[in-house]
Amino acid sequence: MARLVALQQNQLSFSPLASSLSDFSGTRLPTQLQLKRKLWQPKGSFYVSASSTKKILIMGGTRFIGVFLSRLLVKEGHQVTLFTRGKTPVTQQLPGESDSDYADFSSKILHLKGDRKDFEFVKSSLSAEGFEVVYDINGREADEVEPILDALPNLEQFIYCSSAGVYLKSDLLPHAETDAVDPKSRHKGKLETESLLQSKDVNWTSIRPVYIYGPLNYNPVEEWFFHRLKAGRPIPIPSSGIQITQLGHVKDLARAFVQVLGNDKASKEVFNISGEKYVTFDGLAKACAKAGGFPEPELVHYNPKDFDFGKKKSFPFRDQHFFASIEKAKRLVGWEPEFDLVGGLADSYNLDFGRGTFRKEADFSTDDIILGKKLVSV
Repeated sequence: MARLVALQQNQLSFSPLASSLSDFSGTRLPTQLQLKRKLWQPKGSFYVSASSTKKILIMGGTRFIGVFLSRLLVKEGHQVTLFTRGKTPVTQQLPGESDSDYADFSSKILHLKGDRKDFEFVKSSLSAEGFEVVYDINGREADEVEPILDALPNLEQFIYCSSAGVYLKSDLLPHAETDAVDPKSRHKGKLETESLLQSKDVNWTSIRPVYIYGPLNYNPVEEWFFHRLKAGRPIPIPSSGIQITQLGHVKDLARAFVQVLGNDKASKEVFNISGEKYVTFDGLAKACAKAGGFPEPELVHYNPKDFDFGKKKSFPFRDQHFFASIEKAKRLVGWEPEFDLVGGLADSYNLDFGRGTFRKEADFSTDDIILGKKLVSV
């Protein structure tokens, strides 16, 4: 039988990120943001009450989405187990989280160490524990999900993190859950997983986020802009800069995952989850500047076809219109995003980048290529 390990208060493990926060605790934030602390402090309705407690397994849970989701579920009183390979600390203190709240969370979270690609281990360990609900945050392929379903024949709900990247590119936007999907997309494994869930006698719900942002984001969605703003550099934007995209805050996404738990209206349904408003690339650069208290940036537009960047990405978003309707989630399960874009970016900046923490060092090499050619052409 697999052994579940509870992290007791005297066994707390801090990641390098958590320990580094104190190094920057004295950093003075921009005055205008200090006057808007309510924008980035945890919001009261971030906690969603549950009708009954459940024995819940989260596949993953130590990075970004799962970190916020596990907090909510434990706060509700659920017994939460994280299934990970154990290569990173099972818990880490969130930016802005008190020592006592972190200690309380760490003492309640459980850990099941294993490789989800070891299908026999997955079957034996999960069947021995008899979880009632599974959140699959890091599943990429259908064959990684089937052993979970086989191991838990009495599973009450399987909640899957898919992606709005599964939609077929279209001139008709925003994407709705009924839109055509692209079987050749880089997220085809998630599509195949959704098909598997539909074919099985299981109560499932699939969440399709668009771009996700917020504290601890390992995808440099907002961090890319913050690096350039901090350095006082121009921001290169591909093409016209009026391409429209959409971002959703990680805390709003976590609330959506909780809101579908045990909700009959979410049974065998797919939901797009993101922010309320859409934004242009130019508008996003300006929103990041406003959120971080920086002057409005100089924007430099370029034609991506004029450059060969090799394997490097010159911009963190796909160069196209890409956004989805969230009306179905609002209508069926009553979920609504709480963060507006500037407020959400301020939350991310103040609780992460503004403290001096980030996932990747600044790399301006592609910017220099773009700006160099622009100067020569002028």
